[in-house]
Amino acid sequence: MSEADDGHGCETGPNDEQAAAFSALLEDDAEDLYENAPCGYLSTLLDGQIAKVNKTLLDWLGHRREELVGRKRFSDLLTVGGKLYHETHFAPLLAMQGEVRSIALELQAADGSRLPVLVTSTVKNSEDGQPLLIRTTVVDARDRRAYETELLRARQEADRERDRLKALTATLQRSLLPPVLDDVPGLDVAAHYHIASVDEVGGDFYDLFPLADGTWGLFLGDVCGKGADAAAVTSLARYTLRAAAVYDSDPVAVLGNLNTVLNHEYNGTDPRFCTVIFGLLTPVGDGGAFQITLASGGHPPAILMRADGSADELPTSGGQLVGVLPDAHIATITVLLDPGDTLLLYTDGLTEAHTDQSGGRYGDEALLDFARSLAPTTASETIKAMGDLLDTLGTGVDDDTALLAINVPRPPVKSSS
Repeated sequence: MSEADDGHGCETGPNDEQAAAFSALLEDDAEDLYENAPCGYLSTLLDGQIAKVNKTLLDWLGHRREELVGRKRFSDLLTVGGKLYHETHFAPLLAMQGEVRSIALELQAADGSRLPVLVTSTVKNSEDGQPLLIRTTVVDARDRRAYETELLRARQEADRERDRLKALTATLQRSLLPPVLDDVPGLDVAAHYHIASVDEVGGDFYDLFPLADGTWGLFLGDVCGKGADAAAVTSLARYTLRAAAVYDSDPVAVLGNLNTVLNHEYNGTDPRFCTVIFGLLTPVGDGGAFQITLASGGHPPAILMRADGSADELPTSGGQLVGVLPDAHIATITVLLDPGDTLLLYTDGLTEAHTDQSGGRYGDEALLDFARSLAPTTASETIKAMGDLLDTLGTGVDDDTALLAINVPRPPVKSSS
């Protein structure tokens, strides 16, 4: 049995003729692989003079072999910018490291067109370590450049779309707030809206508006969630509160109307609700004092900073979220604002702000202590101090915060003269 027979009449290896043909094919393939490789090859002397170049690169550039070999340097094939980079970076790095990989350059073809490529060069050394020549591989980067160009275009379009979204979000947010608070005779009023994210519309809102017989209505609230859905609820809540107050200014009736509207409108699989505090301001006597009746539907308690330097929360606990139940319980309180007193209403973006990496929250007690450090104060000073506090908390404030402060100014000091 021959070596080429496995005992079953089948040949298991090539005969001499096949082996010779296979050897010849390998030799032919080696030369063909160099000349017609899917990438460009060239070898240069240490001064950059081209000594050998394959057909692939010649075809890409539209040159004949005799135009380059022994006549041109590798840098002569580069664009002006590429030549500068080659001299200042590429060549020095190659001399120091003996190899430079995947450098993006542009070659200039015979017809003047540009070919984006990725270039890798290595220095071939002799047995005693002396540099002999430079071997360079050139990869066609046109598809990659087209991809990068398209990626950049898509990135720029995304940035433009994001800017448009920011502008739309800001416009929508402004439309949900009163442009300027009305001047209330006998009161100093100030407000502030702190935006936690420019990419999403928050659900916080506030307003102050005149009612009949010298009374004024005010409210401040926070809708659950963010974005367009929250904005729709915010708009509905704001205009419902104003309309309900004109019809019946009793704070409990106002919040009851809002509760009915939200519960009826959003009682399906996607319920929407909010926390709200509504106030009715009424001037009392001739001494400049105001009476305020507050009704709260699950909202954080207002803080009253007295003229004597004390500060306390107004107890409105027990009020239920507005819009959840058909008949929500509303908590109320009536207090007198004397000259020098300041009332602060706020949303929980402030008290829920992160204060450290462990997830700690700023909290109600910290805010009350801060308010006590301000008292006695004015509405403008209160809002400025609270704004500075929000800025200090920085990125820890991850929810929008609305602030509304009302102060009964002290009477001017009469001159003794």
